[in-house]
Amino acid sequence: MSDFVDRVTVHVKGGDGGNGAASIRREKYKPLAGPNGGDGGNGGSVIVVADPNVTSLLDYRFAPHRTAGNGTMGKGDDKDGSLGADLVLPVPPGTVVFGAAAHKKEGLLADLRNAGDRIVVARGGAGGLGNRSLASRARRAPGFALLGEPGEERDIVFELKSIADVALVGYPSAGKSSLIAAVSAAKPKIADYPFTTLTPNLGVVKAEDKVFTVADVPGLIPGAAQGKGLGLEFLRHIERTEVIAHVIDCATLDPGRDPVSDYETLENELKQYEDQLQLPLGAIPIRDRPRVIILNKIDVAEARELAEFVKPDFEKMGLKVIMVSTVSHEGLRELTFILAELSEKVRRTIREREARDGSGGEERVVLRPLENRSRRRRTGAGTVGVDFSITRHEDADGNSWFAVTGEKPERWVLQTNFDNEEAVGYLADRLAKLGVEDALKAQGARIGDEVYIGTGDNAVGFDWDPTIAAGAEMLDNSPQSQRGHDARLDALEEPRSQRRTNAQRRREYHEWMDAKAAVRAAMEKERKAGHWADPSKADDPHDEHGLENYEA
Repeated sequence: MSDFVDRVTVHVKGGDGGNGAASIRREKYKPLAGPNGGDGGNGGSVIVVADPNVTSLLDYRFAPHRTAGNGTMGKGDDKDGSLGADLVLPVPPGTVVFGAAAHKKEGLLADLRNAGDRIVVARGGAGGLGNRSLASRARRAPGFALLGEPGEERDIVFELKSIADVALVGYPSAGKSSLIAAVSAAKPKIADYPFTTLTPNLGVVKAEDKVFTVADVPGLIPGAAQGKGLGLEFLRHIERTEVIAHVIDCATLDPGRDPVSDYETLENELKQYEDQLQLPLGAIPIRDRPRVIILNKIDVAEARELAEFVKPDFEKMGLKVIMVSTVSHEGLRELTFILAELSEKVRRTIREREARDGSGGEERVVLRPLENRSRRRRTGAGTVGVDFSITRHEDADGNSWFAVTGEKPERWVLQTNFDNEEAVGYLADRLAKLGVEDALKAQGARIGDEVYIGTGDNAVGFDWDPTIAAGAEMLDNSPQSQRGHDARLDALEEPRSQRRTNAQRRREYHEWMDAKAAVRAAMEKERKAGHWADPSKADDPHDEHGLENYEA
C-alpha cells in the first residue's frame, strides 16, 4: 500500500457549547438573594494549519472523523463553564481546502500555500446563558437557562499540490524517474515498463550555491486532461511549479511518435487542464512559465542522432534544449545549472510582482466564509425581514405550513429547553419582539396553522396561536403576571424601595416625642384631680370586698 495520499475527505465537527445553569443564591439571612447561574463554555473550533513538518495526508485517510472539545456547563455561585479545546489539523504547505458537498463547484475555502496559513473550517457552538445573564428589571428571577449551541459539522476535502520549482512532465517510460534519481538524492521506483511511477516524487537538487526542488509527475498520455491514465490525478502537482521541463524519450520505438509531436501533445493536455484549475494568487499562468526541453537517452546511438536532428526545431520555437543521458550522466551538470537559473529568475519575477502590487505572502491565502450571514434576507416567495424570512409551503393534498428561517430564530430554537414552560415562553417573547408574529399574520397565517422554525433535522414545529405564544401573560399590564417575576423577591425588596428620607425621619421623631409628652401631661392632670383610687379606702360602691381584700 502506498503511503502517499494527496486527496482525502475529512468529517469535521466543532465542539458543542455548554448549557447555562439556573440557580438561586442562598445566604444565611437572605434565602432569596437573586439568580447566580453561570454561563456555559463555548465549544472549540476545528482549525486547519499548514505545517512544514507534515509531508502527507495519510493520517486523515485512516482517521477521517475529527471533533473539537466541548464546552462544559455553567454552575451555581456564578461559575461559568470552561471553554472547549480547539482542534488543530496540520497539513502540508500547498494543501487546498474545499467543501465536500460540491467539490470545487462552490469554490475553494482556503489555499494554504505558505507555512503558518490557517483557516477555521468548523466553528464551535456558543455556550448557553445562565439565569444570571438572563435577569433584568422585568425578569428578576428567571427559572430557566439557555442550552448550548451545537458546533458546526461538515465534510471538507484536502488536496495536496506539491510545491516544487521544476516539474518533469513526459510520456510514460520517458526516463523522468531516472533523471530525478540522477540529479538528486531521491530514490524513486525505476523499471522498464510504463506507469512505474504511481505517485509524485520530490527531489532536492544543488547547483553550486543554488538549491531547487524537482517534482516527478506520473507519465501523461493523450487525453490525460479528460481523465485517461494517471495524469489527471497528479496534474494538480504542477500548478505551483515555476519551470516545466519536458522529458522526451528519443529512443522510443512506438510508431507515430517523434519528439516534436510528443511535445505538442503534452502542451495541448496542459492547455486543456489549465482551463479547469484555479491558480493561487500571484502565480504565473502555466502557458507563460518557462519551458526546458530535455532530450533523454542519448547514450543510444539512434537516439543521439534523432536528438541532434530535432534540436534545431525546438530552438526555433524559442525553447532551451539540452541533451542528457541518465546512464552516462552526460549533460546532467549543465541541466542543473539551467534549471537553477530559470527557477531563480521566476522567483525574482514573482517577488517584483508582489512588491509592485503591494501583495505580501499572507494575501496568497484565499479565505471564503462558510456561509452567507446577511442581516437582511430576501427570497422570491418569502417575507422581507431582519434576520429571518418566512415562506409558505403547500403539498399536493392541500396541506400548508409556514417555514421560518434565519440566523436568530434558528439559533434561539436550538438554545431553548422545551421541557421548561418558562423557557418556551421566553422564546415566544423573543420571536414576537423580532417581528415573527407580525410577519406570520401578514402572510395570512391563522390560529392552528403549522409553523416550522429551522431546516432539516433541527426544525421545530409549532401550532401557531399568537394569543398564547406571544406573551399573553403580559396583556393585563400587571407586573405580577410577567414572566420571570418572583413576588418573594418583591417582598424582600419592598422596604428598600420605601426607604424614608431624613426629613421624614425628623418629622416622625418630633411627632412621636410630642405624643409622649401629651400622654404624660394627661396622666399628671388626672392624678391631681383625684381620679386615681386609693386602695385603703372603700370608696368604690361596686367593690364590696375591696377593703376586706386590702386588710387581708
